[in-house]
Amino acid sequence: MTDMIRFGLAAVVAMLATAAETQVSCAQPYPTRPIRLLVSFPPGGAADIVARLVAQPLSARLGQPVVVENRPGSNGNLAGELVARAAPDGTTLLLGPSALFGINPHLYSKMSIDPLKDLLPVASLVSNELILAASPTLGSVNDFRDFIALARRTQPPLFYGSIGNGSEHHLAMELLKQQAGVDLVHVPYRGGGPAAIGVMAGDVAAMFGGGSVASLVQGGKLKGLAVSGLRRSSVLPDLPAIAEFYPGYEVALWQGMFAPAGTPDAIITRLRNEANAILAQGDFAEKLGTAGSGDPYITTPADFAARIRGDHARYGKLIKDAGVKVD
Repeated sequence: MTDMIRFGLAAVVAMLATAAETQVSCAQPYPTRPIRLLVSFPPGGAADIVARLVAQPLSARLGQPVVVENRPGSNGNLAGELVARAAPDGTTLLLGPSALFGINPHLYSKMSIDPLKDLLPVASLVSNELILAASPTLGSVNDFRDFIALARRTQPPLFYGSIGNGSEHHLAMELLKQQAGVDLVHVPYRGGGPAAIGVMAGDVAAMFGGGSVASLVQGGKLKGLAVSGLRRSSVLPDLPAIAEFYPGYEVALWQGMFAPAGTPDAIITRLRNEANAILAQGDFAEKLGTAGSGDPYITTPADFAARIRGDHARYGKLIKDAGVKVD
């Protein structure tokens, strides 16, 4: 046997060995190492609670640790960029807020990623409506109709608070202004706590808020007027949905799981199936309700994709019409 033939056979053997190793590697079930779940907000908030409620059972079902990492910044843009730039192997995931996909692309003149292209939807997780609450100093306001009537006749216009420019809390009131034909002046605060204090003190007349506002309404410190979802809330069932007065009105905050673009379909499907199984467990909804973090939000891939596109188009028009800008 010549040296040339020996060399050729050795090369073939090496290629076959490499191919066999690759097949074994590819055949290993996902996941083979720990998973990072990035959250766009600081610890302790609603999004962080959702992430930790999902991470623990997801870890048990996948057989690997699921580590929650809080990466707040730029209304979700920072965490979104970190996940979009990660390897598309299912080991870096995002608990993505609705604002990142529906609002931020219209609000920020420059974004380092395109969330709709660079992040793949895995599964919807949680949805939460907002509560419209009024100041206890508004003696003539006892319900939603009273508030709209007061807003229509007050000159100069009433002030309203929000957790910040461009937030869903801000846009919820801008949408109400459009549909009800009222004028109100926006006062942005640095978070829900300061905004609620402003409403309680009467510095501003009203605000849209989340779970923290619900407890203030239940405690009699704020006047609950309505909710922003299509249906009444199980937490405050006596409050009407604004859609009962203005059909089609809806502002809902949702959280979903996302992966980097290019992640294999098999990994996306596995993650979606496991996430949906977790959401379907009865105690998951109970834990969410106790924490004031919303309701389980299970959708098909097509429905979730349609929701993302729909929010992107709807908020884009609202932001343009209202002239909303970030500082």
